[in-house]
Amino acid sequence: MDADWEKRIAAAWGDLDTYGEERAEEFRARIEALVGELPEADARGPFERACAFDSTGHSDRAVPLYQEALAQGIDGYHRRRTVIQLASSLRNTGRIQEAITLLTPELDAEHDELDDAVRATLALCLIDADRGREAVALAVGALAPHLPRYQRSMANYARLLVEPE
Repeated sequence: MDADWEKRIAAAWGDLDTYGEERAEEFRARIEALVGELPEADARGPFERACAFDSTGHSDRAVPLYQEALAQGIDGYHRRRTVIQLASSLRNTGRIQEAITLLTPELDAEHDELDDAVRATLALCLIDADRGREAVALAVGALAPHLPRYQRSMANYARLLVEPE
């Protein structure tokens, strides 16, 4: 889509918190109106709709829309966001193993600014799957590079949490 549409969708998302729970439907209608401007086959449509449902407490309605966006070939940065958000929604709806299966390959994907979001979401899924040591290892490993000191030590501690004895 063009730069004007991108600005308007970003502005809508920037206003999300001003709607509150009581106006969630109004927010989703705003997103729907913007999505209506996209070509029918544009994968951003189901992605934006999914995000709107997800952000207003309807993970169950978001899941099939995220899946549709992936099936339509959403790519690049938005593909990775779709995977992360779909995994989070799967987790929220109790489909933990599906979420773990979806996110795990993202650990080896081309690295970008979403790496920590992948790790944080996967850590939450692992906790829900009673795999706490792996979850803590992932979280500490993701945090380590951001620390002002102890990066090497924390990275090693994270590795040792899951390394075979």
